[in-house]
Amino acid sequence: MDQNLKKIFPYIKPYKFHVVWNVIYNVLYAVFSTLSFITLIPMLQVLFDNAKKVTEEPVLNNFWEITNYGKDYLYYYITELSKNNGPQYALMLVVSLVITTFLFKNLFNYLASIHLMHLKNGVLKDLRTTMFDKIIGLPISYYSEKRKGDIMARMLGDVSEVQNSFFAILELIVKEPMTIIFTIGAMLAISFKLTLFVFIFIPISGFVISKIGKSLKSKSERIQYEAGYLISIVEESLSGLKVVKSYNAERNFKEKFNGSVDRILNLSNSIGRKNNLASPFSEFMGIIVIAVLLWFGGNMVLVEKLADGSAVLEGAQFLAYMGLAYNILTPAKSISKASYSVKNGLAAAQRVFEVLEVENNITNAPNAIVKEKFEGEIKLNNINFKYENENVLQNFSLEIKKGETVALVGQSGSGKSTIANLLTRFYDVQEGEITLDGINIKQIDIFSLREKIGLVTQDSILFNDSIKNNILLGKESATDQEIIDALKVANAYEFVKDLPNGINTSIGDSGNRLSGGQKQRLSIARAVLKNPPIMILDEATSALDTESEKLVQDAIENMMKNRTSIVIAHRLSTIQKADKIVVMQKGTIAEQGNHETLMALNGIYSRLVNLQSFE
Repeated sequence: MDQNLKKIFPYIKPYKFHVVWNVIYNVLYAVFSTLSFITLIPMLQVLFDNAKKVTEEPVLNNFWEITNYGKDYLYYYITELSKNNGPQYALMLVVSLVITTFLFKNLFNYLASIHLMHLKNGVLKDLRTTMFDKIIGLPISYYSEKRKGDIMARMLGDVSEVQNSFFAILELIVKEPMTIIFTIGAMLAISFKLTLFVFIFIPISGFVISKIGKSLKSKSERIQYEAGYLISIVEESLSGLKVVKSYNAERNFKEKFNGSVDRILNLSNSIGRKNNLASPFSEFMGIIVIAVLLWFGGNMVLVEKLADGSAVLEGAQFLAYMGLAYNILTPAKSISKASYSVKNGLAAAQRVFEVLEVENNITNAPNAIVKEKFEGEIKLNNINFKYENENVLQNFSLEIKKGETVALVGQSGSGKSTIANLLTRFYDVQEGEITLDGINIKQIDIFSLREKIGLVTQDSILFNDSIKNNILLGKESATDQEIIDALKVANAYEFVKDLPNGINTSIGDSGNRLSGGQKQRLSIARAVLKNPPIMILDEATSALDTESEKLVQDAIENMMKNRTSIVIAHRLSTIQKADKIVVMQKGTIAEQGNHETLMALNGIYSRLVNLQSFE
């Protein structure tokens, strides 16, 4: 059994009620699908006035004779109706019987489809929920290696493909095979000799169809990976549209996009050719068998005679038999189509489970401590850390006491932002430890740890929603007044109050309706509302103009009062009031002290300050 098939079973388990009823109704559909053609025999016999005459009411001697009993009782009733009321009443009876069997056949088909719908939609919902939980839960490091577009394609396209294609397996193993089995059973009962020809058709067509579809799964995988790449191109083009246009790089991105579209076209056509071949091939093979049956069956009706001079096969039986033979074609075609769909579904499932099975190496330790308060100090003890091969931090040690403002300065690549990533456990240290009040942060519940930390980054990450809902991320239960108070601390209320809908104003995709300074002040307001005891500011003013920087710097100073603050700074004018300034160089501490002490040293810090102009 395919491994991805096994992996989908836990998602099916909550809907086993629907699976069971789908199977039951599919079996009943198969039974009535066969009966609907068998009931044509007495109808045709009444029509041509050669129905079997049963003059005595039959008796059921044991259960195993129930089929013969039912048949004899029907002919007894037809005989009585014809004798007492005329042949038209007998015809009405058998026509009603045909209508009833076709009614039940379609009713059970509908009921089976309803349960399959609940199963498919339920599993789709659960898979999407599990997938989103997983992609939200995976560490930041995972997304530094993956294309976001590919993850989106797996989340949206592949999960839907599993729903659309994978559950064709229920038809593949229940509905259509049962229809074929019951139909062949009825055909054997009518004529064993003729049915032998049908047995030649099924294995031959099955063999050819399997040959046609052999490469389908690998091509389905390739087209799904290509779809992920295509979404990545669109996502990157839109998010970097200013750069694309300013560098006149439209042609470059169009070529990438068109190349991907062409590859998808070729793969889609290749898959489509094989998919489309399945149905006509099945039907053509079926028509060949029908033609053979017409020849041999026609001879049995018209030429071959029994000892008493009657035909080997009655005309009415032969016509019903031909209906049954054609009844096999539809499920045979459905099986060939379903087998292709299952291959597509398995390829999609493989891509979905590749993400679901990624190991999350940043998780809560067993019996993780839920820390209520931050009371003492943060310590980084002999930290070694590397993203790939080269060490970013080497034997790095630092103590940050409660209430202190510690600034980290240094050239790009010196490891400043890495410390923020490690404190928030976006990444885990490889050697050494980080402690909070003497407890290794790996032993602290992640939610509890991050609840103690407010993060304001250089890139103001805002969402396509109202100002209010963006700020509420800091504290979902906050009142409008608390939001306004946070905006005032962040020097943001002065522009928010003038907006058309105040705090309910929508700010557009990534907050693009606002200036850089306004976006940054909203980010600070969000952190203020959260009111964490530890604040990390990762170059929060480096991308701003001088006027915006002054407003944001004032907001930062308001926010840092009575808090432990770690400020990663590019502009040294913003950190002169820090209690401790740590100068970093290639992952190590080159100098540390307050502004006056470091200036007196006349070292790296002094040189950096002199390189920058202050107002």
